[in-house]
Amino acid sequence: MKYAAVKRAYDVISPAYDFLFDRIFHAGRVAAVSHMRITPGQRVLEIGIGTGLNLPLYPRHCHLVGIDLSRQMLRKAQERVEHLSLANVTLLMMDATRLTFADDAFDHVLATYVISAVPDPVQVLREARRVCRPGGTIVMLNHFKSENPVLGAFEELVAPLTTKLGLFKPDLALTPLLEHAGLIPDQVQRVNALNGWRLVRCINRE
Repeated sequence: MKYAAVKRAYDVISPAYDFLFDRIFHAGRVAAVSHMRITPGQRVLEIGIGTGLNLPLYPRHCHLVGIDLSRQMLRKAQERVEHLSLANVTLLMMDATRLTFADDAFDHVLATYVISAVPDPVQVLREARRVCRPGGTIVMLNHFKSENPVLGAFEELVAPLTTKLGLFKPDLALTPLLEHAGLIPDQVQRVNALNGWRLVRCINRE
């Protein structure tokens, strides 16, 4: 998977993204934001904010920075910021593998439906650790490779196609990912339809 392919894919689907992915994944989004337990004045980074579907879920007493690689997705997110009159939100176009923020800049980092859609998920999580303060939370919501041998084999079979299209890697395994990124899960919960997605919360122990 290459960044140009990812950017192109999400630029193309941005007009239909909300229609395709809003309601079906909404429950997981609600759970992901609530698992951060955001308190007044805290700083939150959302990696891959997309069209801003999570924006209405955040408390207005936090300072939210949302980044994305797709300019078209960010335009949609900016429209949502303006529609909701969110003065506490900043949107930036940025590569999640090379965050321009200082170390320990955020209290929480969130990535929903993003980790399997980036070319280097380990580096993204390492960057998330770097910019998250010690004791802060890193929350990701994603589809990971099934532990069922039959489903896992099918995910490996279709992975070359979805990866080439720049969409996502259905065969991304959770445990090796966390180990390589140096993260220990504090909580893992299955969410959404058929419990096919996992919500993972880690406490940054650096």
